[in-house]
Amino acid sequence: MPQPTPSVVLVTGVSGYLGGHLAARLAANPDIDRVLGVDTVPPPRDLLRRMGRAEFVRADIRNPLIAKVISSASVDTVVHASLSASPGTSGGRATMKEMNVIGTMQLLAACQKAPSVRRVVLKSTTAVYGASSRDPAVFDEATGPKDLPSGGYAKDAAEIEGYLRGFNRRRPDVSTTVLRFANFIGPRIDTVLTRYFALPVVPTVLGYDARMQLLHEEDALAVLERAATEELPGVFNVAAHGVLMLSQAIRRAGKVAVPVPSSAVGPVSRVLRGARMVDFSPDQMRFLNFGRVVDLSRLVDVFGFEPRWTTTQAFDDFVHGKALRPVLGAERIEAVERGLLGLARTLR
Repeated sequence: MPQPTPSVVLVTGVSGYLGGHLAARLAANPDIDRVLGVDTVPPPRDLLRRMGRAEFVRADIRNPLIAKVISSASVDTVVHASLSASPGTSGGRATMKEMNVIGTMQLLAACQKAPSVRRVVLKSTTAVYGASSRDPAVFDEATGPKDLPSGGYAKDAAEIEGYLRGFNRRRPDVSTTVLRFANFIGPRIDTVLTRYFALPVVPTVLGYDARMQLLHEEDALAVLERAATEELPGVFNVAAHGVLMLSQAIRRAGKVAVPVPSSAVGPVSRVLRGARMVDFSPDQMRFLNFGRVVDLSRLVDVFGFEPRWTTTQAFDDFVHGKALRPVLGAERIEAVERGLLGLARTLR
């Protein structure tokens, strides 16, 4: 049976899209007494207004002082939504790992000490399954990766899930929920994937056509809100029904694919990173190589959530909402395309 609605909820990462909009939704719930939004920087002004009565607390979860925030407010529900997938927006890979891993360790240590905490929700990722040529057709929550993530966001998330399991052993009285989200897409969210599809020409890996399973930003928020307000312990894959091939997605976005050999993927990603267009991590590049599809049985049957958008509908809403079109002039597009093709030819 679901527990009563929480009285004090703390949400991390509220300067980001998901954390900030989740805090806004929870603040609009009259049954919740108090909502605390934590981040190292304030949310954008329009998001702060949208958050209503939610209280912004400027704090770094890497600092043990987060324990004082939790204990003094008698927080009973913690939603950890601040995991970052992008080194570029986190101050580099080292800082990103610190925020993700060390920050989570401090947050869980604070939760362990606080007798008021009764529920912890973790925003994780399906990237923990990895992406390789030896993957099963569909991953369920019990499936382990064929190749363990070697670095980046995927490795951080796998470590963090391990820390949460350890926390659960030490505090079995706390309900823990792990939400393994597929890649987000939508007209308002900004991710590596949305920037990738907004490129004037879209580099792909020659000989590969990844199966992509996505999740609409609004479905992601609805799942987070449900996990924050009901006791639904366990691990859940969260994605939309259906898949899109990468080639189909590029065509639906009205873009031109530029296939490059696998040996050119590293140089091409460095070119895009240097131009501040897209900052790909190795695990994101593997996803664009091999794709990833997850089973949603537990999400629908146990968690009780049916995604509103299919993968195709979510992608189309992103395309229409962003009104995608070439962001560079025709001459610049041709120059970028010639550069990528030239680089591909030299590395064959």
